[in-house]
Amino acid sequence: MPIWPIYRALKQIAQHEFDDIVVNETILTLSTGVPAKLRLDVIDGSIMDVFISQSGRYSYHWDRRVIGIDEIYRHDNAPHLRWKRVATFPKHFHDGDEENVTESHIDDNPEQAIRQFLVFVRQKLLSTEDKT
Repeated sequence: MPIWPIYRALKQIAQHEFDDIVVNETILTLSTGVPAKLRLDVIDGSIMDVFISQSGRYSYHWDRRVIGIDEIYRHDNAPHLRWKRVATFPKHFHDGDEENVTESHIDDNPEQAIRQFLVFVRQKLLSTEDKT
């Protein structure tokens, strides 16, 4: 399946189903015109990047370091041997930082996966809001 329709579908999901937490959606491309990733600007000023490849590799990455909060969250399936102990290997989840890695149960379907991850982001934002 061509990659452009996947990126467009993911952008639409973020735009229409998560407009309470996503303020901007941009498909960033390589110089060849091939999509490199979907960049989502989150309401708190943080960013989320979604990378999907033709070969099935993916990364759903939320970076809060850009707003001074030392947290990253990422589901990906890069087969890093250091995470081989994780039961869902090569799928794994960076929970708060690069070194805190746990199982990832994110859906293999990109449309379901982005929904799951954006629900996680929404819940995290709400729990942070409650603490202020």
